[in-house]
Amino acid sequence: MLEAGRNWQLFGYDTRALGKYWLGAWRSLWWAEESPVRRHFDEVVCLHREDGAALYQAGRECPPAPFVCEAIALPDDLVLARQLRLPLAVEPDLAAVIALEVSANSPFTGGDTSHGWQVLGRGDEQLRVLLVIVSRSAVMTYLGRQYGIHDARAREVWAQVDGASVVLHGFGEERRETLYRRRLRKCGLMLAAAAALLFTVVAVAAGVKRAELLQIEARAASAQREAAGATRLRAALVLANETILATNRVVQLYPNPHVELARLTQLLGDDTHLSRFTVAGREIRLRGRAADAASVMQKLTDQSAYASVTAPSAFVKLGNSGLEQFSLNITLSDHGVGQGPDEEPASESGRASAEAPGGAAGGVSR
Repeated sequence: MLEAGRNWQLFGYDTRALGKYWLGAWRSLWWAEESPVRRHFDEVVCLHREDGAALYQAGRECPPAPFVCEAIALPDDLVLARQLRLPLAVEPDLAAVIALEVSANSPFTGGDTSHGWQVLGRGDEQLRVLLVIVSRSAVMTYLGRQYGIHDARAREVWAQVDGASVVLHGFGEERRETLYRRRLRKCGLMLAAAAALLFTVVAVAAGVKRAELLQIEARAASAQREAAGATRLRAALVLANETILATNRVVQLYPNPHVELARLTQLLGDDTHLSRFTVAGREIRLRGRAADAASVMQKLTDQSAYASVTAPSAFVKLGNSGLEQFSLNITLSDHGVGQGPDEEPASESGRASAEAPGGAAGGVSR
């Protein structure tokens, strides 16, 4: 049967401690010796050894540079070193694990024990840690005899084991940590100021663009109000043009019979009488009497307003009256539709009469 806590395991990590892992990752980023941030911002330390001095930054030798911090390297006979192999899951609590390891393995009393540690490497499942334990009284005796130093806070104390430099806690390392924190704080303030400045620039630019947008919207609304009257007039003009076009089409299809009757009145003389006048679109049908029906047909044919003039039946003489009866079909031309007669209409006495058969007044039908 599975253990109750096994349900919280994911890839070997306890998901209930995700917050602790997150804080541990941030601590490693800012404070671990192998952190890239620390390699750039840590103070340069002058390490004094029995064979000379060298400059270090974040535990690694560096080229010549100004320094304000100094450290003393202990000889190997004062150092107890041990490599530990720990599970990766203990890394967030590595300081507490190291403290338990020191308490369990230190040959010195608790008040006389000082230690330091450094992560040497990380594998897929294990963490390699170098642990160094020293006697504080033995270290102070060495510092006083070799360098004339009797204040534990005057210098940092390092131990170098197999090429790895380990800082021992409880000596002068606090000064370097203070300077590192101050430099981080200064960089953080500069980044915050830059971010605030960038935010201010973006906010001002956005405000200016917002003001411009409002101004453009106001101008657009004013232009729309000013153009509303012109738009209405334009719509009315379009409607009037459409009405005119429709009217012209109606006129083209259905010419005004009064205009055509007035045209015939001007063209025909007093000796011509119409008994029937019919208009159907562009077709006009006439029936009437005249002394010379052929001349009437010729006169109508010569008119440009008429496209064609035809006689559907032969002319018929009316007894001894000297008159001929005619029937004519007239087709209006395109330019003749809707145009009035070329000359002013004749007087009432000079107009051709439209009479019905038998001499009665004829009506005009369409």
